[in-house]
Order: sequence, then structure tokens, then C-alpha cells
Amino acid sequence: MTTTRHVLALCAGLLTLCGFAAAAPTTGQTVSPASASLRAEQDIIATAMGNKDFSTLVTAIKAADLVEALQGAGPFTVFAPTNAAFAKIDPKTLDELLRNKPLLQGVLKYHVVSGRALAADVVKQNAWATLNGQRIDVKASDGKVTIDDATVTATDIKCSNGVIHVIDTVIMPSTIDVVATAMQAGKFKTLCAAVEAAGLASILQGEGPFTVFAPTDDAFAKLPAGTVESLLKPENKSKLVSVLTYHVVPGRVFSDKAVASRTLKTVQGQEITIAVKDGKAMADKATIVKTDIDASNGVIHVIDAVLMPAETGAK
Repeated sequence: MTTTRHVLALCAGLLTLCGFAAAAPTTGQTVSPASASLRAEQDIIATAMGNKDFSTLVTAIKAADLVEALQGAGPFTVFAPTNAAFAKIDPKTLDELLRNKPLLQGVLKYHVVSGRALAADVVKQNAWATLNGQRIDVKASDGKVTIDDATVTATDIKCSNGVIHVIDTVIMPSTIDVVATAMQAGKFKTLCAAVEAAGLASILQGEGPFTVFAPTDDAFAKLPAGTVESLLKPENKSKLVSVLTYHVVPGRVFSDKAVASRTLKTVQGQEITIAVKDGKAMADKATIVKTDIDASNGVIHVIDAVLMPAETGAK
């Protein structure tokens, strides 16, 4: 965790960057203080259009039909990739992205945070919800700030409806749903089989968003012998649906909000209890062993035990 001294030093460094002498390391180009000042009262789109280093970004925003949105009142904080950042993407992949409007919108919204956050505000963040819905990771250490795997190279380009910070890499949100995310992880095979048997796969692949408390294969293995086999029988489908939907909460509830809420109403109808005991976050009697795994339509928290709603057993 960054110490207060390091944060203050970092803020000083970032405020120096506000003079826009910082260059993206891939291009060696700088952002002119004079031109930035002249554009200070323009909106985010006009400001980006006035800087040749953002021409690919502007093209992408136009292709995604987000121009009008980013000309709105906002305010918005935009982490803006330079042309050199976009050039890191394979040309064929970039071309496909620019042609896929829904995907492109999701990627671009992942670069935008609601509100006006200057450099000193950015370094106070850890994980930050974007307009995409997913969260970006913010780290301040060793004299630099990173947003996911991108480095912030210039800060505080002030606009009439927000502020732009320059980054050297295009950051990518998750593009797969909660079911595919669980399948890809490889440790939720029993859960995925149960979701399929319950006929819930298509629902959990929908728009959502959903928050899933996902028991691992080891969690299912803790159940009494024969329990999983029994739940997977066609005649017990309604019971299986009840158990699985008790692990799903409507909306995208990240760990900090979950703990603050204390109880969360599930899709099944009953509530699960969220608490911190002995330094561990708990969902009912299960320990939450990993949190905030982003998916395109929600977020997954990993738990070490299967949760049981009241009608199918004690919690």
C-alpha cells in the first residue's frame, strides 16, 4: 500500500505533469501547455479533436456514436489513449473493434469515469467504477500511476465538461459473461454443470448485470456425499434452481458495497448475510476467498462453501 509520503511525492510529480511536458514514451511527443490552455473551455470531444495525438481515439468515439454523450454536461474523467497506444493493438484486431459498435462502446466507456477527478484525486483511488460498469484498477507507486496496465503520461487537461488524463495503452474490459468467465477459470466445473442442468445458463449469459457468489469445485466437494448428484437429477430441478439463484444478486455489487450493505437480496428471494469476521469477509457461513472478478455482464466473488437457502437446509 502506498505510504502518505509516497502519495504526496507522487501528487507533486503529477502536478508537474499538469504543465504537460510529459511525453508518451512510445512517441516522444509532448502536449503543449499553450494549446491545452487555449482549449481549456472546450468540451472533451473538441479538446481531443484539437490534439493530433488523439486522432484514433476521436475516430473510435465517432464510430461508437459516443460524441454527443461526451459533449454532455458530465462531468467526466477520461483516460485517453494516444495514437501510439492504439498502435500497440494488432491492426486487424483494431479494425474489427472499430466495426463492432457494441464492443467498441464497451471499451471506450471503460476509459471514462463519472465526475471530474484531477491528478490529486486519481491517486486516492484503488478500484474505480467506469461508465462501462466494470472497475479499473488504480495504482500509485514508484513515482508513476497506472490504470490497469496503462501508465498515465500526462494529467489534468481541463475541459468544460471534465478532465482528460493521457495513458500509453488502451485498457480492455472483460468481454465475456459470468458463465464464460467461470468456465474459463477452470475451478468452477461443478457450478457450471449445475447452472446448465438448472437451465440458467442462458439467463446468466444475458444482459444482467449479475453478482455471483461462486462456489469452487472444492466447495461443492464439502457437501455431504450424494448431495450434488441428487441436485442434478431432473426431478430435483426446482430445488437446484433455488440453490443456484440463492448465489446470485441482481446488479453489479462490488465487495466494498457488499460489505457495507450487510445483507443482499438474492434472485431466489431470500437474503444472504455479508460480514467481516476475524479479518475475513463472509457470505453466510462461506468465506469469500476472492472478490471483484469482472465479467461483461456482472461481477464474481469466489466462496469456499455452497450457500443453502432456508427451505433446502440450514445456512
